[in-house]
Amino acid sequence: MFLPLRAGLAAALSLAAAPAFAHAVLAVTQASPNQTYRGVVQIGHGCDGKATTGITVTIPEGVIAAKPMPKAGWQLSTVKGGYARAYPSYHGTVAEGVKTITWTGGALPDDQYDEFVFQARLTDAVAPGGTVYFPVRQDCDGAVADWSQVPAAGQSARDLKSPAPGVRIVAAAAASAAPASASVKAGDLTIQAPWIRATPGGAKVAGGYLQVTNTGTEPDRLVAASIPLAARAEVHQMAMDKGVAKMAPVEGGLVIKPGETVVLKPGGYHLMFMDLSGPVKAGDTLDGTLTFARAGTVPVRFAVGAIGASAPEAGGHQHH
Repeated sequence: MFLPLRAGLAAALSLAAAPAFAHAVLAVTQASPNQTYRGVVQIGHGCDGKATTGITVTIPEGVIAAKPMPKAGWQLSTVKGGYARAYPSYHGTVAEGVKTITWTGGALPDDQYDEFVFQARLTDAVAPGGTVYFPVRQDCDGAVADWSQVPAAGQSARDLKSPAPGVRIVAAAAASAAPASASVKAGDLTIQAPWIRATPGGAKVAGGYLQVTNTGTEPDRLVAASIPLAARAEVHQMAMDKGVAKMAPVEGGLVIKPGETVVLKPGGYHLMFMDLSGPVKAGDTLDGTLTFARAGTVPVRFAVGAIGASAPEAGGHQHH
């Protein structure tokens, strides 16, 4: 059964990505197998001048554990169904999950822009070298734009009238062997000193830190991260409000401007790894990924410091 499934998936994959002129595109256009993907559906305008009142995203085969992000002013619904086969997950195997995600009840004018966000996991059934497509239906006050066309083998998505948004699949192994202290290059970005605080037994969250330098001429955004122990991760900001420390997700991702170095550290911007399946142990290293809007998904290796560590030290050791 596995071989026909892989063949079917291969037919749905191609080297072309959805063109920028489509109504619905994905902000993050590159990802790797066996990694968490943060899907950001960008809606640039309505249907023939009409306001957008509903967005439906179809989750393709080989993509599991889809979870939508609620959106103020919109009603959220999902439809679940069975997968073509069972897939390994953090909690054993899964044979069914969310197949479609729908936001309705809002009103996005034709001359305004917005984003609709979901999270999912790409399995090993999606192979590097192709593109996974997420069909999007856009309802516009009586009109419909159905962005669901997938190019045939050898065909360009630019030749299609209503192309589905696509995500290019790339291998994640290229940088996985780098030591935790090494810097990693990803296009115009240089990522340095990624590390994670160790957690006590039973903890469900862990903080992650690093610094990113943008040497290019265009801004980029850090939108997601992953490690094997965490079911999901978000970019957070810690700030003081009337003497009280408050933490909140960074909506839309953390911007790294051209020529800028952004430092994620305790007490400021940081990664929050959530729903841990086990403890993060001091002295270990964890292979993971960082996902950027332009640079795509980048494999990194996190050093694990002590519980309560404030910064990494040379050689990968930490201090309190």
